[in-house]
Amino acid sequence: MTGWPYRRIVIVGGGTAGWMTAAAFGKTLGRLAEIKLVESDAIGTVGVGESTIPPLVNFNTLLGINEAEFMRATNAAFKLGIQFDNWKDVGESYFHSFGTTGKDHWTAGFQHFWLDGLQRGHNEPYDDYCLELKAAGASRFAHLKDNGLNYAFQLDATAYARFLRSLAEKEGVMRQEGRIATVEQDSESGDVTGLLLDSGERVEGDLFIDCTGFRALLIGQTLGSAFEDWTHWLPCDRAIALQTSAVRPPVPFTRAMAHDAGWQWRIPLQHRVGNGLVYSSRYLDDDKALERLLGNLEGDVLTKPNHLKFAAGTRRRQWSHNVISVGLAGGFLEPLESTSIHLIQRSILRILRMLPNGRVSERDRQEFNDQHHQEMVQIRDFIILHYKVTNRRDSDFWRYVADMDVPDTLAQKIALFRETGRVFRRNEELFQENSWVQVMMGQGIRPHDYHPVARKLTDAELARLLGGIRESVSRTVAELPPHADYVAHYCGAPKASAA
Repeated sequence: MTGWPYRRIVIVGGGTAGWMTAAAFGKTLGRLAEIKLVESDAIGTVGVGESTIPPLVNFNTLLGINEAEFMRATNAAFKLGIQFDNWKDVGESYFHSFGTTGKDHWTAGFQHFWLDGLQRGHNEPYDDYCLELKAAGASRFAHLKDNGLNYAFQLDATAYARFLRSLAEKEGVMRQEGRIATVEQDSESGDVTGLLLDSGERVEGDLFIDCTGFRALLIGQTLGSAFEDWTHWLPCDRAIALQTSAVRPPVPFTRAMAHDAGWQWRIPLQHRVGNGLVYSSRYLDDDKALERLLGNLEGDVLTKPNHLKFAAGTRRRQWSHNVISVGLAGGFLEPLESTSIHLIQRSILRILRMLPNGRVSERDRQEFNDQHHQEMVQIRDFIILHYKVTNRRDSDFWRYVADMDVPDTLAQKIALFRETGRVFRRNEELFQENSWVQVMMGQGIRPHDYHPVARKLTDAELARLLGGIRESVSRTVAELPPHADYVAHYCGAPKASAA
């Protein structure tokens, strides 16, 4: 491979994005490339992406990670979904779970049979047909055969980066300490050729991965990739994060609690809890936001507040010249559905799948950028849904988001579901049909109609179908151990590692 034009790969920036990239590249490419990660201990990382979604299980498996070891190192607990408080209206809650609800027919999702059941007097909640949801409500968990219980993790993102660093370095990835003073470019092609550090040392490379977070040092500041701003749909632009001590055993779900200018997260790990307030500075100032967060905490505060400023949106060109952005450098969507680490993972896998054998084709770059943009748009629409479909009109913030025009792609999904109960997904869209159904019904949409195949069942057949699913869910949940007991036995972390 001495003639391969990308044998020197430089990852710029550490944190979760940098070390996820380093671990995956080291594991996949091995001796094919010299991989170096450049970071400075003097530059902090965001480090608040503590809630994840199920694809991370597969990513860890690809890296050959022992799950129990990883969970001990990151103080992780399991996660079965997200509880949304005060979104549909103040005082009301619903749950967006992983996995599926009921049993789908090849012509129609389970919601159509449930809707038909309502017409025939079966008034049990839609929630009763979802194993992950009922297990989360009972705070129970266990690994089931054939991946019978879909799960993710609630983890310490900073500890995850440390864990991945150790894996990456075992695979030969080299870490270079230093602050970047100058980014050097080829005068003709515009490609990045090297990084000049404050120490005077020069780091050369053939391919550069920009993991510099919101600074976007290479993709934005150096190459000028334009930012597509979505704050007119997602007006929250601030967050405050801090950690508190745990006052109860960890539950297997994240909470997203809406307030009058945004929302608050609560993410229980094994020995502490991650907390944060997301808000729009147009409707709430920073001092009042901090006061609101501190007034709605459980346990003792363990860390100083970490204040973050951001804009929802994405760069249209994630791959420009010989630079590819990963993570916050390429864009940001608020962590309402825990997609931040997932988007890092998706970019890494997309890069590895599209690495050229020779020089990069412009079509490669275009395909990479189109795929990433489509994925961001689909996740964007799902997050906007939580704000747009609501009964809340109790503040200027909620009146704004309820009245705003939304992208045509989302307007079509909402109208289609409201009229027919159907959800259609395109390509490799992240959120499954069940996710859209749970959130749309949780936010207050009840379809006017449903698929006629549901009417094919006799009353007795429908009763057996619905009753059998509920009974199976209830029986399985009853057989699961308490989540905290399972975590302690499976991957209990030493108390000293909780800080």
